[in-house]
Amino acid sequence: MISALIIDDEPLARMVVQEYLQAFPQIEVLQECGDGFEGLKAIQQHQPDLIFLDVQMPKINGFEMLELVDNPPAVIFATAFDEYAIKAFEAHAVDYLLKPFSKERFTKAIEKLLAQAPAGPTPVTKTNPLLDEAAQSPAQNERIVVKTGTKVKIIAVQDVEYLQADDDYVSVITAEGAFLKNKTMAFFEKTLDPRYFVRVHRSYIIAIQQITRLDPYEKDSHLAILKSGAKIPVSKTGYVKLKQVLGI
Repeated sequence: MISALIIDDEPLARMVVQEYLQAFPQIEVLQECGDGFEGLKAIQQHQPDLIFLDVQMPKINGFEMLELVDNPPAVIFATAFDEYAIKAFEAHAVDYLLKPFSKERFTKAIEKLLAQAPAGPTPVTKTNPLLDEAAQSPAQNERIVVKTGTKVKIIAVQDVEYLQADDDYVSVITAEGAFLKNKTMAFFEKTLDPRYFVRVHRSYIIAIQQITRLDPYEKDSHLAILKSGAKIPVSKTGYVKLKQVLGI
């Protein structure tokens, strides 16, 4: 038996998936969820094998929800989406269904899923590169969604002061404090707008607007002094990048 969740803010869309699944008794729907918060909680509770997921939902979208799941299940997307999402789906998703989809198209997606199991990459190895690909969408890099205990926090990019490497995570530093995100510095360097964020050191990315001055430090390095008083090391390479962005 394959356990599944349906995560979609449209009741009609959830009903259609339930109806089409009647042809597949080996798939058991454990719960329907109307938004990403509810979906995240249900995934943590049930640990399903499969989720049917909409991307464009209120509060947090489908991609942001998946980023918060430690071991994501297999995903079949059922949504309307942009060009970035299409690239991501084609490369890494089990399948994607463009709304409105027919029963025949739905059946093909399920047959593809059943043919892959248990062979092929594990869901987590497929989902992580999908999220990295989708993050190239402008709509995806205007905010950072993090988990704080059992709660979810949405951080607007303009509220970020700097980011710091923290073992396998990145600390996102704001006026409210530090929040861990399970991503790499390379990911943020690639996705954050280079006009406003610069990687000044292998362990630091700074928001340009937060810099008050640059002080010479040891050898060819500098210290960036931020509005908060934080002192961030700037490597020789990072200093060159900063000068280019600042026009000095």
